[in-house]
Amino acid sequence: MLRWVHITCGLIAIIAGGVALFSPKGSWLHRRSGVVFFVAMAVMTSTAVYLAGFVHPNRGNVVAGLTTFYLVATSFLTVRRDVASARGLYIALMLLGFATGARALSLGMLAVREGKVDFFPAPVFFMFALIVLSAAALDARLLLAGHIAGAQRLVRHLWRMGMAYWIATASLFLGQAKFFPDAVRAAGVLSVPVLVVAGTVLFYLVKTLRRRKAAAPYGAWTPRSATPAAGMAQPDCRD
Repeated sequence: MLRWVHITCGLIAIIAGGVALFSPKGSWLHRRSGVVFFVAMAVMTSTAVYLAGFVHPNRGNVVAGLTTFYLVATSFLTVRRDVASARGLYIALMLLGFATGARALSLGMLAVREGKVDFFPAPVFFMFALIVLSAAALDARLLLAGHIAGAQRLVRHLWRMGMAYWIATASLFLGQAKFFPDAVRAAGVLSVPVLVVAGTVLFYLVKTLRRRKAAAPYGAWTPRSATPAAGMAQPDCRD
């Protein structure tokens, strides 16, 4: 039963993530599909970690599930709650990121010494470690700054959600290629969705970064909820 919940939520996440990625940013459709994507990904990654941890043990899948959950959760939290009102959640997710990164590093070193660990080669573990430890370090910087707004907030949201969607897409089309017809695998088209997602996320990320750079001399837009009190200077945080 839990396996089918995992599969169903994974398919929903792929569809909702595609809608969110290609719909106009900030539109009703983008926001609603983004919420559906977050919920589906949260359930999918949670069930994946449980299944890989207790039902069909696979340490690589545990790392992949925790990394993806962490990226989605921190991305969603960024556009929903400011640092001051959800500091405890930010801290908890940061600690999860550091713990996941440390686990990925240890499994990567084990794979270097003994070969693949649960079918995962060392470079995959090191890739997950780099992603999640870098993101957790940026979380620590954000907590020290205590404030993020405007294009900086959008960049943080975009790259984390985009990375999580890319991992989910690669897991389906490349990691589960055996479930696709032989003709489809032979044609080499399974890599196309993965490349399209990566290219689209990169396009929007560069576009947002350029917008932030262009707006820098005039100051970034700050949401009303994140505006600091009069007379109180706020440190800047760039993620």
